[in-house]
Amino acid sequence: MEEKLRILLCEDDENLGMLLREYLQAKGYNTELCPDGEAGYKSFLKNKYDLCVLDVMMPKKDGFTLAQEIRSANSEIPIIFLTAKTLKEDILEGFKIGADDYITKPFSMEELTLRIEAILRRVRGKKNKESNLYKIGRFTFDTQKQLLTIDGKQTKLTTKESELLGLLCAHANEILQRDFALKTIWIDDNYFNARSMDVYITKLRKHLKEDDSIEIINIHGKGYKLITPEVD
Repeated sequence: MEEKLRILLCEDDENLGMLLREYLQAKGYNTELCPDGEAGYKSFLKNKYDLCVLDVMMPKKDGFTLAQEIRSANSEIPIIFLTAKTLKEDILEGFKIGADDYITKPFSMEELTLRIEAILRRVRGKKNKESNLYKIGRFTFDTQKQLLTIDGKQTKLTTKESELLGLLCAHANEILQRDFALKTIWIDDNYFNARSMDVYITKLRKHLKEDDSIEIINIHGKGYKLITPEVD
């Protein structure tokens, strides 16, 4: 039997914390709930976790401070921030510390679990793809060199094109959530950045047009999906 993935959940709102823990447990995650940042750090040092979900505003030690301490002890563990704050400065601070995602309250339980699943898939993908190479139909995509190759012909992608295509490959044949992609690459999911991402999607479609087995489709109200026959 496969061992359950362990989540460290730090939330000072008792009712929300209990609700989140029960929901995550029901989804198959072994979830430890801590009411403040100090308790969260002690639990982190004592136990092995696969992912941390941290509220930003907590007594004794706030989520940003806790995340920095966790990052010092384990630079690889994924971190999701929960917060009622929507200020750009706070979101930027979270990503500077190394947050993998940022969810503002109120949010749906389903949204949280989708974000968790997406991050864990990406982490597992990184562990299994030391070469940083993706096979997309007849194309080969080297994320480090930012090179897209087909039949010996190479196309050098811009940094943003490469980052966006990398996310699409990591979620191949699955929905890449629009706001997740915006926060990951553009930091802020505002209207102007959303329009910018649409432009880059169009550019990627042009780069990939030589293989008609590949398609990037819009999923209305959700995001994009890279349709490809194989991704190694």
